Amino acid sequence: MASAIPASKRIFDLLGAGLGLIVISPLLLVLALLVWMLHGWPVLFRQERAGYHGRSFRINKFRTMTERRAPDGELLPDAERLTRFGRFLRSTSLDELPELFNILRGEMSLVGPRPLFSRYLERYSAEQMRRHDVLPGMTGWAQVNGRNAITWEDKFRLDVWYVEHWSFWLDIRILWLTLWKMIKREGISQPGHATMEEFKGQGE
Repeated sequence: MASAIPASKRIFDLLGAGLGLIVISPLLLVLALLVWMLHGWPVLFRQERAGYHGRSFRINKFRTMTERRAPDGELLPDAERLTRFGRFLRSTSLDELPELFNILRGEMSLVGPRPLFSRYLERYSAEQMRRHDVLPGMTGWAQVNGRNAITWEDKFRLDVWYVEHWSFWLDIRILWLTLWKMIKREGISQPGHATMEEFKGQGE
């Protein structure tokens, strides 16, 4: 796939994200209200991630953790701040619905390698860096082939495979598989793990 973003992919993203936001707007409002009641304000969690060609952007997600702190004022570990409702949001990927706004802004796509921390950029091999030759996505080839149950090495291999084999019909297939796996609740993180393990670079 060329480094330029195909016009057909961008049009599909705009139509998909725009129509999606219209259709699910009642659900977004309900989820936002529940997040506010259970996790507090702000409702959205924003974090710097690496996007197209490694450029940094701020991803939007529903908050899944509280701001609970220890007596010394430090935030408690993620696993202690992740609520039952937050775990539900993550397992169903409902926490990622606000990323539709990132798609409208041109920072993400419906399908592509998942956007990871910007600090990981310096840890990639030249081959792994190729995952940034396309826009990051809400879902991707690695997500429908194991998600958090596979190794970092396998995730990057699947991401690069997607870059090399992209087609409109591959995106449709990935979206369909994503919906199916969400219904079956496959690829859910193991209990007790609030976040993915840190990527430390080659040789892990």
